[in-house]
Formats: sequence, C-alpha cells, structure tokens
Amino acid sequence: MKQGIHPEYVDTTVTCTCGNTFTTRSAADGGAIRADVCSECHPFYTGKQKILDTGGRVARFEKRYANIKRKNKKD
Repeated sequence: MKQGIHPEYVDTTVTCTCGNTFTTRSAADGGAIRADVCSECHPFYTGKQKILDTGGRVARFEKRYANIKRKNKKD
C-alpha cells in the first residue's frame, strides 16, 4: 500500500436528528457525521409508521394535491 495517499481513519461520532449518538470509525473529515435516521428511529427497526421527509417534499405534495377529488371508475 502506498504511503501518504490514504485518508486518516479515526474515531467518528455519528449524531442522528432524533438525538441518538454513537461512535464508529471513519475517514470523514472532522470526526463527526450527522445522520437523518438511525436504528433508534428508522421505521424498519422501530416497527412504527413514519414519513421521513427531508426538505419538505411530502408537505409540498400534500398541499399541491389537497383540493383534488378522486373520480370513481365505472364498472
């Protein structure tokens, strides 16, 4: 392996938006990573239904289509 070309592999603190923190090892700059979801708040692990909306996309979609009525199909 060539010397001097690989990033430093350091202990890194991962902080989730739910408040959970844990330590892992990574080559990320600064020794800190911010995550949107983790095993403490992800719907797969918690068993709870939750919409993971980053950037307000779901709210914007619901606002756009709030007044549209569905048509019934004829049999």
